[in-house]
Amino acid sequence: MLAELAPALERSASLAAALFRGPAAEGRLALASSMSAEDMVLMDIITAAALPVTVFTLDTGRLHTETVELISRAQAHFGLNIEVYRPDPSAVEDYVGRNGANAFYESTGLRKTCCGIRKVEPLRRALAGKSGWITGQRRDQSATRTDLKSREFDVAHGIEKFNPLADWSWQDVLEYAAARNVPLNPLHARGYVSIGCEPCTRAIRPGEDPRAGRWWWENSDSKECGLHVAPFVAAGA
Repeated sequence: MLAELAPALERSASLAAALFRGPAAEGRLALASSMSAEDMVLMDIITAAALPVTVFTLDTGRLHTETVELISRAQAHFGLNIEVYRPDPSAVEDYVGRNGANAFYESTGLRKTCCGIRKVEPLRRALAGKSGWITGQRRDQSATRTDLKSREFDVAHGIEKFNPLADWSWQDVLEYAAARNVPLNPLHARGYVSIGCEPCTRAIRPGEDPRAGRWWWENSDSKECGLHVAPFVAAGA
């Protein structure tokens, strides 16, 4: 199935699929896709292994045009129905009315409030009724993810959480995508490694930390949006 990949990467992809094959068979397992390169790779692994996993994405209302356009491209390429969850319009209107459209530049608190409205609350709705969720997180993405486990119990949502690419490098992701002709966000080719909302994301310079382009005005130990900062209980290495 993955014969065109280097043997080590093929084994890694097979292990990633095996990690959640059992839970997927039980149903109600979902991939939370930000349309990043990692998530595009996971979509390919899921479809190649014919796993019954649903896919959803969070359209915050502030995404790059390239990211939004990739949703329909991915659906056509993989033959998937990607469910799109959006923030509560009234909550967004209230936040903007009270603080301004770009108040997240003013303080970490206001930024996290914005993330809470545009990402965390829609995620809660997306995970309702699910038995587990899959992410494209990797350990080498940032200082906040160095202890990332491949499988955890998400206490906040009361379900399993799988990070099957935890030990992959950025080069692994790109090599897999190239070998399998996986469509990627064109922003990656322009220096964007970690891609989020447009006003909170910039391209990085050679040698910079992968997350340096996210919320670059904040300290590195606070660079999470709230989707992955709840207490988790390790369920495997």
